Amino acid sequence: MDSSALDTFHIELGGPSEIAMAVSLAMMMFAVALGLRVEHFSFFKKQPRHYLAGVLAQIIGLPLLTLALVMTLKPGASLALGMILFACCPGGNTSNLLALFGRANTALSVSMTATSSLAAAFITPISIVFWCSLYAPTRALLTQIDFDVVSFLFQTLLILALPICAGMLMARYAPKVARVLQKPLAILSGVILMLIIVVGIYAYRDIFFGAGHILFPLVIIHNALAFGMGYLTGVLTRADIPTRRALTFEIGIQNSGLGMVILITQLSGLGGAAAITGAWGIWHLIAGGTMVATFRLADRRHVHAL
Repeated sequence: MDSSALDTFHIELGGPSEIAMAVSLAMMMFAVALGLRVEHFSFFKKQPRHYLAGVLAQIIGLPLLTLALVMTLKPGASLALGMILFACCPGGNTSNLLALFGRANTALSVSMTATSSLAAAFITPISIVFWCSLYAPTRALLTQIDFDVVSFLFQTLLILALPICAGMLMARYAPKVARVLQKPLAILSGVILMLIIVVGIYAYRDIFFGAGHILFPLVIIHNALAFGMGYLTGVLTRADIPTRRALTFEIGIQNSGLGMVILITQLSGLGGAAAITGAWGIWHLIAGGTMVATFRLADRRHVHAL
């Protein structure tokens, strides 16, 4: 399958599955908010240079880099949409786990994930609309599918912002209940969301694997540049090695589940974009594990050199 065919293909999971995806995403955002604590934002005071540079690289730098990449490589419109959408998504808890295994600055990783998750409720939908409007093929594609900007912003803000606000209120006024609910809800929503995505990918497996020769080179290049931007951000702010690693993981690992839900429930399940998002979800775990192994090997060599 070529990129032009992907541009006209749509993934349809059916009404009940799409509703379940939206509900599981809202539950996930609620669970994230239940776990937010004041100390998660402590790096704003402790090391504001690294924290702010990382947040700016994540919210502005990565989408800008992605825009430059699609303008250079000129993939199909729906593939470009998937790349831009993914770059606008916040980091996920996976980055925190990789930071822990990779001996990175885990506290900074958690702080940035908390910040990006909170900001996602308000910034992610606006970012998607803004960055897609700057690239002619994606702008034209959104026009073809009768994309309603106001409806998209309202519905996405409702799915993301309402659960975040409700979770923060519960964490503030009923902290004991929040602590009890946070982990089970996070696990439940994550499992439901993953099952729906896996079933969807399996149902359209011929499409995903048939276009693998187009998808994975784009994803690998994109992800490598994202990791590179994260590490370079640490270099420019003169961060220590663990902090550079944390920035690498935070900017290189995004929430693929969120991207897939937004795509299917709000953007007509465009084939190329869905394929890119699915490929990202697979690849960034492979790449993240490789980065962990690389960092640990570097530590081992450093110890032997002493």
